[in-house]
Amino acid sequence: MALEQNNRTTFRNNSRSLLIGCFWLLFIFLVLFILLLIGGLMNYANWETVKTVLRQEEFHFALFFTLWTSVLATGLAALFALPAAYILSRYKIPGKAFVDTLLDIPIVLPPLVSGIALLILFGPVLGGFLTALGLDIVFSSSGVVIAQWFIATPYAVRIMKQAFDGIDPRMENIARTLGYTPGNVFGKVTLPLARNGIINGLIMTWTRTIGEFGATAMLAGITRMKTETLSVAIFLNMSMGDLKFAISTAIVMLLMALVSLITLKFFLKQEVIRF
Repeated sequence: MALEQNNRTTFRNNSRSLLIGCFWLLFIFLVLFILLLIGGLMNYANWETVKTVLRQEEFHFALFFTLWTSVLATGLAALFALPAAYILSRYKIPGKAFVDTLLDIPIVLPPLVSGIALLILFGPVLGGFLTALGLDIVFSSSGVVIAQWFIATPYAVRIMKQAFDGIDPRMENIARTLGYTPGNVFGKVTLPLARNGIINGLIMTWTRTIGEFGATAMLAGITRMKTETLSVAIFLNMSMGDLKFAISTAIVMLLMALVSLITLKFFLKQEVIRF
């Protein structure tokens, strides 16, 4: 009986060791795969060609167009996401679960589907009304900003809501007992405590807007030197067989993503230290 029990214990221990070993193998494979992916892109690039591409007018347009549209879209996302995240975190509203799910739709929808929905909304549905007001959304830079904003805002809402959820409501209650108004509680207690989480949300939102392609292509089009973001520039030049331009632009976007992630990790570390 004791021998059988020992055999069972040994089998369980060996099974667990095997499972942990498999975990390590899968983990190492994933890390190596990503490193190979990045290394392959970097190794394939001709750095003299990259320098040449970086001096081209088309690249300059795509870079600065991407930067200003993404910054504007991120600002708009913050404008809507901050109050939405706070309300979802702090208030019990009718149909809260439905609203929470509704705000996640742009995350789960394929970007092309989102783009078609936006195109119909700002075309056949609201197009005539907007044109009468002098607003052109479809196939314009405004369309780029709206597409980026629509796709990225739910990410900002999720991350900012997590930041508000992580704040102990008792701290806000104490501030109220000291005579703070609701506005003062939010501005002097809640907002400072959620600061790093909000910054993380903005960084992730900005990174998402930079890489947006599908919805942007459907709503704003892929016109060279007009609605040409970096992602659109890669698509256009790949379509024409200009691999040098496409790969050089991809490397720039990769470096931008790495800088964003490093910044994000820094603020996450600061958040952990603070708590």
